[in-house]
Amino acid sequence: MTINEIKELLATTTVSAAELTNLAADPRAGVQKLLASYQKRQAKMAQKKAAFERRFDYERSFWAKGQTVAGVDEVGRGPLAGPVVTAAVIIDEDFDLIEVNDSKKLSMQKRRQLYPQIIEQAVSVAIGVKGPEVIDQINIYEADRVAMAQAVNNLDVRPDALLVDAMDVPVDLPQVELIKGDAKSNSIAAASIIAKVFRDDLMADYARLYPEYHFELNAGYGTKEHIAALKQFGPTPIHRKTFAPVSDFFK
Repeated sequence: MTINEIKELLATTTVSAAELTNLAADPRAGVQKLLASYQKRQAKMAQKKAAFERRFDYERSFWAKGQTVAGVDEVGRGPLAGPVVTAAVIIDEDFDLIEVNDSKKLSMQKRRQLYPQIIEQAVSVAIGVKGPEVIDQINIYEADRVAMAQAVNNLDVRPDALLVDAMDVPVDLPQVELIKGDAKSNSIAAASIIAKVFRDDLMADYARLYPEYHFELNAGYGTKEHIAALKQFGPTPIHRKTFAPVSDFFK
């Protein structure tokens, strides 16, 4: 085989053990370099698959009892503007999107790629949203909890239990609160991606209404440019009045 033919072979996922043995015996330096690169990719993929399987541990504890469990997560607790958005996601044993992980560890492009795939594979997906007026009225922590309950109640399949990222949800269901749960549970990780992409798209829509603030870039967080626009133009209707420095305009 030529070097290019071997390169094409190793780009597939169906390389047989016999073919790998033959390549290992090939004296050409170029072949050995390609083989080493392939083996490195395979080892990395094996690690990723093993981590993905470990992130099913909490779900499997419920599945073993014939129960459904929803992962719940949120995004948007820290911004100066926009809503807090939550997502609830129910998956089953057939869920095989090994790229799903804590949304903060994924690029925007990867999150957007996974978003429709999660919706397609999940048993049920739902969103909860609470805007600035609710956040200002009951505080961000409580608004977050209420939005999580909204997401859970919006599911078209009622779960038997919840896996939640370091929160408790005000619904009458058993719950497991996991610190950094989006790195420990595929259900929570999927919910983190759904919530993040949904909120980013929502803030991009708000950017069309209030272009001076560039919400499509900062998602409402207090970047240097956002603060400068706030000082120049004042707060918008989607700014959180109880969050400094927005609150300075209402003293």
